[in-house]
This record gives sequence, C-alpha cells and structure tokens, in this order.
Amino acid sequence: MRFAEALAELDARQPESMPDPSLARITALAELLDDPQLTYPTIHVTGTNGKTTTARFVAELACAQRLSAGLYTSPHLLSVTERLQLCGEPIAEAEFAEEYEHLLPFLQTVDAKAGPVTYFEALTALAYLWFADKPVALGVFEVGMGGTWDATNLVAGDVAVLCPIALDHAELGSTVEEVATEKAGIIKPGKVAVVREQVPEVLRIIESRCEEYEVRLLLEGRDFAVTERWPAVGGQTFSVRSPQGTYEDLPLSVFGEFAAHNAAAAIVTIEAFLGRALVGKAVRRALGSSTSPGRLEVVGRHPVIILDGAHNPAAAEALAAAVLEAFTWDRLHLVIAGFTNHDLRGVVAQVAPLADRGYAAANMSPRSRPAEEMAEFLIAEDVATQEFPSVEGALAAARADAGEDDLILVTGSLYTVADARRALGES
Repeated sequence: MRFAEALAELDARQPESMPDPSLARITALAELLDDPQLTYPTIHVTGTNGKTTTARFVAELACAQRLSAGLYTSPHLLSVTERLQLCGEPIAEAEFAEEYEHLLPFLQTVDAKAGPVTYFEALTALAYLWFADKPVALGVFEVGMGGTWDATNLVAGDVAVLCPIALDHAELGSTVEEVATEKAGIIKPGKVAVVREQVPEVLRIIESRCEEYEVRLLLEGRDFAVTERWPAVGGQTFSVRSPQGTYEDLPLSVFGEFAAHNAAAAIVTIEAFLGRALVGKAVRRALGSSTSPGRLEVVGRHPVIILDGAHNPAAAEALAAAVLEAFTWDRLHLVIAGFTNHDLRGVVAQVAPLADRGYAAANMSPRSRPAEEMAEFLIAEDVATQEFPSVEGALAAARADAGEDDLILVTGSLYTVADARRALGES
C-alpha cells in the first residue's frame, strides 16, 4: 500500500456528523490487535487549552532523559504524519502506509461488526500499533476531545495530566462542571494525576475523582510552581519548584506565560513517571530547543507574522497577554477565521483591542464560520475590517498593507493556521 492509498482510505472515514460517545469500536479494534496500547507505559494529557504543547514538552523531556518516547497529538497542520512521532521525528510516509496496510483488515472487521471506525479511531489504533512495533519505552497520548469517551482512553495512563479546563466544545457539556467530569475520566485507579491550576468548581471534581480512585494528586500551586519567569530573546527563562527539587533559569524557546506553566507540569510529569529528579542539563537542552507549531509560532520577520490556533476565549486571552509581553509593533493586523461551533465572538473580544485592522476570512474546513459573520464580530469591537473568502487572501492583503515594523497575527483555529502555513509556503 502506498501512502496516498492509505491516506485516501483514512480520509474516507471522516464522519459526516459527530457519532454518539462510544468506546465500542476502538475497544473491539484494540482487542483484535491484542491490546498493543497496554504493552508500554503511557502518559495521557487532556484539558481545554495547552494540552498539545504540554504533551510535546513531556515527550521531549522523556527523550532527553534517554527514553524512547512516542508522541500522539491532534490535529495536524499539513500532514497526518505529524500526529505520530518518535523523539521528534514524524512517522515516515512509507512506514505510515506499511502500518496502515497491517491495520486495514482489522478496521474492516470492526466496520462490519460494530459500525464504521472513524478517522480518529483509526489513527489512534495506528498509534497504539506503531508504538508497540517500534517498540517505545513510553507512549505520550494527547486526548482528541474530552476524556472518558475519547478513543485514546484505552491506555493505562500511568500519569494523567490535566491542563486548564474551561468551556469549549458544546458536545462536552454546557457547564464547566460537565466538561471537567468528562476530562477527569482519563484519571485511572491507583495512578498519578498532574493537575495545572483550575477554577474551584473544576478542581473539586478532579479532587473527588482522585480520592475515589486512590490517585496521587500533584497540584500546581501546592506541589509544584513556576517561581520566576522573564522574557528572553527567542522565548523566555523560568524557574520551577517541583516535588523532587528545583530547576533554576531554564530556557524555553516558546513564548507566553502559559507555556512556562505547561513546561513545569511536563517536568513534574516525567519526575512522577521516573520517580526521581531529572538531569538538569537534559531539561535545559530539551526545553531550550522545544517547539510548538501553531502555538505563538513566529514564521516571519519585517513584518513579524505570528500563527496561533486559539479557538476559545480562554486561549485568546492567554494569546493576547503573550503577544503584549513578547512583541512590539506599530500596527497590528488581525487575520481571523474559525468554526461555527466555537465561541469566536468571545475570541474576538480578547484579541480585538490589540488590532488596528481586521481581515475576516473563512478557512478551508466545511465547518468554517462565514467570513461575513467573522467581520460582524470585529466591527462590533470597532476594528476596521475587510472580508475575504480564504485565509490565503486575507493573509496576502495583510502582508500588502503591513509595514516592516507591523505585526500580523493569524488566529481562530489550527485549521486557520494550517491554511496560513500553506499560503506562506506557496509564497
């Protein structure tokens, strides 16, 4: 099987609508494969914001401690191979095709017995299988959406990591308590939970789950903390107090206060997994060269161009604070597009105060909100705005309008970021 053939079969599994919550298909698939996800230890990461960045930091720190760590994240920006990595190297297209060819008969068996396996379920099964075949010493899994009913929730979850939880996808609940209950479902009996700072109503739910399942809870602010932080060229520097000691003056090549807190949680996660303090030089090396594509990612200079996938108000608030802290500009050009099921009015309210001009667009996803609706949100915040049928067109207009000392911010969704990446690559 060639990569293009594997990709075509996988793409055909995109559901037309969100299926009802169920682990039946992925469970049946894993059982046919002899549960490969249970053949190696795992770290499981969820939350509303910061989970991809945290999962990447966890994997990078593990690899720096000489562990062969597989990383599974979503969504991808340009290629599905980005979702499966081994110590920073994405799975090769030929290897992806080979693994998918191995998986396909099992997919078809489950299709016939339990209903069509979805795109995300098939990819998750592929990650389970690929990590077992390598084999890895550790699998790091980012939840796709939620927790309890997510296809990744078949892993043993030796350490569960819960990033800040807020309202996000309507499918997860209409209250933050409902969302927290769903996400806390990754916490497994007798294991460890590393928990970032949470609002009180969320923390109560997590603490109750940990108490019920006799889980060791490592809580930010109590058991670990970022003790110092200051901007630096190309990122920032910070210090961490952890259960195993302190880490001073750590370099981090990702911008934003939230990134430092995610990195602190990642340090504590690997400490909990290994049961010891980490090698300081290795921590510095891993974080100093870390990346998080599509998260406060600088892809251009003169003018500065920043790509960030913020798609809910909490993420947009963190983005606005980070941009103000780390960058200066004469005028800010805001290119924005996102999905119909996201609170983009709330996103715009957070980032619009920074903007001198707005460029409202639709991204390439069928779920994209129309550009005219995005424009209404910007105009309501007194931002002079133009409409564009594509992110590519909006970005081109922003680049044409921007001076060398201006800043172009592209945000609203990781799909918007992906469209911008393609446009910049083509140009």
